Amino acid sequence: MICSRMRSGNATAHHSRKMKEASRLYRVLLWMVTIVVALLLCFLLIKLYPFYRSFLLFLGGLFLPFIVAALIAYLLHPVIDFLAAWRLPRWLSILIIYTLFFGVSGFLVYKGFPVLISQVKEFSHNLPALIQRYDHYVRFLYERTAFLPETVHDQMDAVLHGLEQRAEGFLKKLLHAWNKLPQVIIFLVVTPVIVFYMLKDTDKIGHAGLMLLPRRYRSKVKSLVLRIDNNLGHYIRGVLLVSCIISLLTWTAFTLIKLPYSLILALLVGTTNIIPYFGPIIGAVPAVLVGLTISPKTALLAGITVFIIQLIEGNLLSPFIVGKSIHIHPLLIIFALLVGGELGGIIGMIAAVPVLTILKACVDTAKEPDV
Repeated sequence: MICSRMRSGNATAHHSRKMKEASRLYRVLLWMVTIVVALLLCFLLIKLYPFYRSFLLFLGGLFLPFIVAALIAYLLHPVIDFLAAWRLPRWLSILIIYTLFFGVSGFLVYKGFPVLISQVKEFSHNLPALIQRYDHYVRFLYERTAFLPETVHDQMDAVLHGLEQRAEGFLKKLLHAWNKLPQVIIFLVVTPVIVFYMLKDTDKIGHAGLMLLPRRYRSKVKSLVLRIDNNLGHYIRGVLLVSCIISLLTWTAFTLIKLPYSLILALLVGTTNIIPYFGPIIGAVPAVLVGLTISPKTALLAGITVFIIQLIEGNLLSPFIVGKSIHIHPLLIIFALLVGGELGGIIGMIAAVPVLTILKACVDTAKEPDV
């Protein structure tokens, strides 16, 4: 009888384990299907973008201050928590960090904005001459490569045509942006106010968001948000800080080698530096092309400058500031970058790693047993 009970108990335990494993597998499969459906939906939305572009731009303009304010508040929140741990009142911690952040940002804008405007005006004025020099170098390149097969020239044509189209699109967007100066001023005034209230009421906002969900999903969603914050928060803060440092270093170096439009090009290098692996190459191309309109020596100096700064970034800044905070295999990151580039261009490549990290956090959370 004892043996019979033991066999019965073992069978029950075995059955229970099987049920738990099946339940866990079901949850993982459900999350994977959800992710695939979400990706397909994103792909469909991107393809249908021209049909709802105007409405989306309207919503983007309306909610942009809130989105940017939420990002700034998210970046500053750990520093405020650190100060609060030193027994400083929360309102005083917010006031100190708020004043420092917007004070430094305001000073940089005050010093850099006139230079940026001047360089944009100079670039617009010199654009015909730059195009003429560009055509001259293209003709020179064709003469020097006349011995190559026609298929190679066709490939060169395709690459150059693609670069011309992207440059033309960028210039149109840049010129269009100047027409929105009143909206920019309103944005600069409203955003700091929203940031203050988001920092002040962070816990209340988070609690209110959880209360909107059904009770059964609250602990799971809270676990997911904490996991995303742990995996992604340090990465985003680190990458943005590194990009700011890269922009300042590049601006200084480009100014020293007398490269025209140094601030614009430095901002491009800093922005594209957010993209792993491919970013430095994308950022270096405009600098080298602008240098080429001056002389081959200037183009070479621009390329060497970006290369040296990338060595500093890769061996000193990123390991110290960013570290290995996302724990994702490089092959997955490269795949995500290729997909992001195909779907959304430069913006898609910038968003690729954060989106991949969020998807990984979703899968890891799905594997957790229900409490």
